[in-house]
Amino acid sequence: MSLFDPAVSIPAVPARATREARAAGRAAERLPFTIRRVETEADLLKAVQIRHAAYARHVPDFARSLAQPEAADYEGDTIVLLAESKLDGSPLGSTRIRTNLFRPLGVEESVVLPDWLQGRRLVEATRLGIDEGRVGRMVKVALIKACFMYCEDNAIDYSVATGRPPVDRQYEQMLFKDVFPEQGTVPLRHVGNIPHRVMAFEIASFEQRYTEARHPLLNFFFNTHHPDIDVGPAVPPLIARTRGKVMEYPTLQAREFAAA
Repeated sequence: MSLFDPAVSIPAVPARATREARAAGRAAERLPFTIRRVETEADLLKAVQIRHAAYARHVPDFARSLAQPEAADYEGDTIVLLAESKLDGSPLGSTRIRTNLFRPLGVEESVVLPDWLQGRRLVEATRLGIDEGRVGRMVKVALIKACFMYCEDNAIDYSVATGRPPVDRQYEQMLFKDVFPEQGTVPLRHVGNIPHRVMAFEIASFEQRYTEARHPLLNFFFNTHHPDIDVGPAVPPLIARTRGKVMEYPTLQAREFAAA
């Protein structure tokens, strides 16, 4: 049974239509894995498996809290992406994307975002977990592309990311910029009070900045079509389906389901 159904389907936004038209004239590249949004309990458990294993390698104390699905996985303003091996269906990576369309981002429990991010449509990608095998780097980059596609489809202005050292350097290489350049790392409640850099990335100027920088991932993101990356239809925020009863977004109801 699907746990996450769209409230109402809507036509693809212009950015999605443009991307799909552009893809028709570009080289297609098949990946050894697929990326899709979590739709079932079994999907979610796979995402949790890879998430927990990844965090356990680096922050084992915090990882203990990630051994089971979190209430946030079921929220109506959230999607979880899952990368799976084509060979055997095993999970290779996962991340969770949440918007600020109904409530502040998780990072805002710990910081007040500056004026240039206030009043903007934002997403925050959290709980990134990647298999440590050889394909891991490609999975990570493909998940980032999937997040960008989701941002395009939902008219998001900025992606906000938090990275603990040395993971923060990877965001830096992706051209994210510091939200608090003079402050350094900040302990964040929603990631176990571990100090992180808070960084942001403007979606509208993504291709322009990568082109100007001659970024090595420009072709991967913009000049190559990846049919194996599917973030689903452009829809309003999802609703969480309880066992046998559909409830609208309210956080409390989602939490009750998660704890059931």
